[in-house]
Amino acid sequence: MISLKKDKLLFASSSFDKVAAESTLPAKFKRLLDKLELLQTVEGKTVAIKMHVGRGIGYSTIHPLFVADLVRALYKNGASKVFVTDQSTEGGYVRGYTREMLGCPVVDICGETGKYYVEKSVDFKSFKNVDVAGHLADADVLINLSHVKGHGVCGYGGAVKNIAMGCVTDRTRRQIHSLEGGISWDKVKCTHCGQCIDSCNHNANSFDDNDEYRMFYHNCTMCQHCFKVCPTGAITLDDDGQYKDFQTGMALCTQKCLEHFGGKTIYINFLVAMTMTCDCWGFTTPNIVPDVGIIAGRDIVAVEKASLDMIKNENFIDNSIPKDHIMGESGHLLERMHGKDPFVQLNELVKLGMGNMEYDIEEVE
Repeated sequence: MISLKKDKLLFASSSFDKVAAESTLPAKFKRLLDKLELLQTVEGKTVAIKMHVGRGIGYSTIHPLFVADLVRALYKNGASKVFVTDQSTEGGYVRGYTREMLGCPVVDICGETGKYYVEKSVDFKSFKNVDVAGHLADADVLINLSHVKGHGVCGYGGAVKNIAMGCVTDRTRRQIHSLEGGISWDKVKCTHCGQCIDSCNHNANSFDDNDEYRMFYHNCTMCQHCFKVCPTGAITLDDDGQYKDFQTGMALCTQKCLEHFGGKTIYINFLVAMTMTCDCWGFTTPNIVPDVGIIAGRDIVAVEKASLDMIKNENFIDNSIPKDHIMGESGHLLERMHGKDPFVQLNELVKLGMGNMEYDIEEVE
């Protein structure tokens, strides 16, 4: 369990005060790693760097230059073995995630067959099995290296998503995704008039070949148009449409995955190339805000809270979302964008004793 005292976070800003290499983010990142005091954590240990290596034609994942610098810093501080890992590393080489570039192996987190894992149990609605990735369990220390971006189901994807959806098997991911919701459909009441489909501005709903109503929650912004126009009451809202169960499932999964490390975990969030959609889509859309920088610390809640605090409504970049996408009127920028409160997952982690929302920041010059 994380201490409830206020955490000290390190922050390297993307802004620079002069045209010189030492003022840029990669140079600041090296100085940030020096301040992290890695020696006391990684000396003589096997270290897993969990990151997302991207898919398809996406290009907004963390640049391999930073990953290679991290690997060198870990070995410099006495790590006995370092490896980079993701749910699937297939295709990562086209973005430079190779042993030659990074200076360490790059491995599929559950093995090549996806069957290498340690099973743990939870009991939350339909979520029962946390299959912790075997290669994650092989490590003594975890570096949770996360690219911050938006997410269709929970509003925000950062350190929590990198663990909960990236450090487990397909079975666990399916069970967490089964918690998605907010809208119910009554087949008996439905007349298939199509008003719900016509009223959706985000292509989030449809009728399948069997005339069953389907929701694609990644696109749904909880605008409630389908609910409001339904003439027969066939569409209703669950839990006020807050999508809280998905975030709760991610928090529970994160807790189970982190139990193994006993606090030997470091969280590094990259707030650069932040897009509306998750990297798992396999393509990159425009930045929704200017690059902010890098935040690092040992309290997952504090790191995530600081990351969200630095994504500000006033910095929103026009034309970074689809032209027909309607933004909400209030809340965090990512909540306005996706219709889901991005802080729910953090509140759930606090309830589980996983961290503290309070933090101090030391900027790395």
